[in-house]
Amino acid sequence: MLPLISHWLTQLIIGASLLLLTTFVLLEISRYLRLQLSAQKSLVDRINRALPQTQCGQCGHPGCLPYARSISLGEASNKCPPGGRETILELAELLNEPVRELDPAHGQFRNFSVAVVREDECIGCTKCIQACPVDAILGGPKLMHTVIASECTGCDLCVEPCPVDCIDMVSHIAPSHSTAFYIDERSSSGSLL
Repeated sequence: MLPLISHWLTQLIIGASLLLLTTFVLLEISRYLRLQLSAQKSLVDRINRALPQTQCGQCGHPGCLPYARSISLGEASNKCPPGGRETILELAELLNEPVRELDPAHGQFRNFSVAVVREDECIGCTKCIQACPVDAILGGPKLMHTVIASECTGCDLCVEPCPVDCIDMVSHIAPSHSTAFYIDERSSSGSLL
């Protein structure tokens, strides 16, 4: 009877050891994958911060964050005309890649501009509001529309759907990612943050 118990005990110890070893390996794999996911998310965040946040779709993605995700997975980082040469240089440095020229299939660099509605010609169709990816246009059906210049990213997606062609893109000083301008309601003067 003693050899039978000894054999059973040996099998139990071996089985428990294998179970512990498997659990340890799975925990290590899980930890490794969490670290990789965290590093990937951090990279996506840094790439996204380098992009201009115009949400224009010229890169072939519906916005800057989806493009940042694709760049982190190996897609070319030279498909953003609104970002200009500065964005291409920043992304090349961030990704430790050679600097490439803007892919001409996605557009050309141009000076930053904002949409301006010629209000006396606006018929209030709301097509520009529907096209704006950042909700920078105010107005309602059958009412005149206007663009909030400080919110406009210059994507020019509102220009084409306008049936009366009353939206112009006007050159403007590009907004800084780190500096914001606000109006003090009490003194009606602007201040830099």
